[in-house]
Amino acid sequence: MRYLPLTDADRSAMLAKIGAPDIDALFADVPEEARLSGPIHGLPMHASEMAVEKHMRRLSKKNLAAADAPFFLGAGAYRHHVPASVDHIIQRGEFLTAYTPYQPEIAQGTLQMLFEFQSQVARLYGCAVANASMYDGSTACWEAVAMASRVARGKKRKVVLSGALHPHYAEVVRTMAKFTDDEIAGAPPSLTARPDDDGLIARIDDDTSCVVVQYPDILGRLPDLSRIAEAAHEKGALLIAVNTEPVALGAIQSPGELGADIVVGEGQAIGVGLQFGGPYLGLFAVRDEKHVRQMPGRLCGETVDAQGKRGFVLTLSTREQHIRREKATSNICTNSGLCALAFSVHMTLLGEEGLRRLAMENHRLACLAADRLAKVPGISVLNDSFFNEFTVQLGQDARQVVRELAGKDILAGVSLGRLFPDNDALADGLLVAVTETTTEEDIDTLVSALEELLA
Repeated sequence: MRYLPLTDADRSAMLAKIGAPDIDALFADVPEEARLSGPIHGLPMHASEMAVEKHMRRLSKKNLAAADAPFFLGAGAYRHHVPASVDHIIQRGEFLTAYTPYQPEIAQGTLQMLFEFQSQVARLYGCAVANASMYDGSTACWEAVAMASRVARGKKRKVVLSGALHPHYAEVVRTMAKFTDDEIAGAPPSLTARPDDDGLIARIDDDTSCVVVQYPDILGRLPDLSRIAEAAHEKGALLIAVNTEPVALGAIQSPGELGADIVVGEGQAIGVGLQFGGPYLGLFAVRDEKHVRQMPGRLCGETVDAQGKRGFVLTLSTREQHIRREKATSNICTNSGLCALAFSVHMTLLGEEGLRRLAMENHRLACLAADRLAKVPGISVLNDSFFNEFTVQLGQDARQVVRELAGKDILAGVSLGRLFPDNDALADGLLVAVTETTTEEDIDTLVSALEELLA
């Protein structure tokens, strides 16, 4: 009665008003075999609010929160410290309840925030222009592939995916390509100290519209983007660089500077918590301004009003809500505005110097962890180079090791067997991520647990 406050008399009056004999008559168009004859099997009957709360609290106690254990999970979602001021600002009413800035005269604050966000992303990525954000990194990756196809005017349809692209991103690309004429050319990842840049370059041909490379890649390695960009450009293809850890760009050269034409990625690591897997924040930028009109989503710009005062507007909106469907570059219906604000606030608090210091602390702790793990009998560190994430080989199925350590309240990392379940050659690989939230005590705990377990 709390949520559906209708009495039997109310229902009878409503049915009489519309001329229906009973509630079943409202579903006359639904085939009999598609209707439920009783309660759904396996689901409990309704309970009081207090009973449900008690049950849910009991279930929640089975969870192991990221902050309550040594935490080494990464693979595209990273635990970083988010200052309390970030959450305070994004919960202000003018930001929290703001909707699409269709009317610039009453949306100057939202437009300015998005303009500043775009400026930060463009500088971070080493690009000329960034859009006002997208849903997440994986969908931004597909949007980049679709954009490359538009730039090629449909004359080139081959999409070359690096074998070291995050498998979830690759799967999104393959799923969306089922509805286009794009030919997706993937490859399995290889457990080598350095990325197979030669093998990737060899797969680029005259039919290639774009090459998609993750930087750093799914195993934490750093591909030679400038060399891959040169090879792609020789064949008239675009290089799409994917970055899932934006903090890394405080320590390594930006993809745009290295020749990437389109740079996309996940912005979660700056300002946005893990949040049970979402919502997250897609970043999208282009190096050459001539490609701006093929970008998906929105673009906010700076202008002046009739009195010559600084103002902000939607400069470009190439989505189907603004223009004819067949002319749209994307059917993305909005942007991750609140997550973009969190990113922008955190980035502003850090500044360039703060981001570089944060990146170096991540790298220092990761090096410390790699050095200590390399001394454990049975463990070998795969990478020659990395930022804050690297791969170790355990000599046995890493999935079982991860499960056993989770039972000891240690979240040891992401097993490659989980990411690539159909590739037995990767089964002993464990992806370990270390951020500024990781303490040296956490590292010692992981090392000691692995020594005991592998022995």
